[in-house]
Amino acid sequence: MEHKETGVITRPEDIERESFAILTRELGDFPLPEDEAPVVKRVIHTTADFEFARTLRFSPDAVRLGIEALKSGATIVTDTNMALSGVSKPSLAKLGGRAVCLMADPEVAALAKERGTTRAVVSMEKAASLPGPLIFAVGNAPTALIRLHELIGEGRVSPALVIGVPVGFVNVVESKKLFLSSPVPHIIAEGRKGGSTVAAAICNALLYEAVGRRL
Repeated sequence: MEHKETGVITRPEDIERESFAILTRELGDFPLPEDEAPVVKRVIHTTADFEFARTLRFSPDAVRLGIEALKSGATIVTDTNMALSGVSKPSLAKLGGRAVCLMADPEVAALAKERGTTRAVVSMEKAASLPGPLIFAVGNAPTALIRLHELIGEGRVSPALVIGVPVGFVNVVESKKLFLSSPVPHIIAEGRKGGSTVAAAICNALLYEAVGRRL
């Protein structure tokens, strides 16, 4: 719907539809695999940053495996409450899944202080014991991604999918490279860019595909 006086599109669903139409036109003939395209476009829609079309890296069948895990009622583990708040709860509910962030958990805070480490590290350790399929969505803390990689190597957790998109300057690129060379199913944003909104956007792209939501 357009406002009659200004021609401004006002309905949320119309804004989203037009935004995707614009970004699809601007992508032009940029080669995107069919299964990866909804994820890449959702991230560009969230960030208005077309560089993600080049920097998002998918392991073989990452999208399919993520969708299958969500359809099996997977738990999405985030490293920030911001990412947690951005994940589509209605879509998760339809699939019998949930999303959690353990950063504010009192036990996590106490252990992190006692050990002189970050809450992000301890939150990954605690999340490793959660039941069912697990999807880890790390958008902020590279230490969380590094510790998760260690936990996988120790045999303490076997994620259905790792979404690794921390943002920043210290340990960020290095933490992502750990998974780029890993057989663990992953979606990684190469380089320094990423963030909680990107992590949530990737989760939502997979969720919308899983529930059959179409623009």
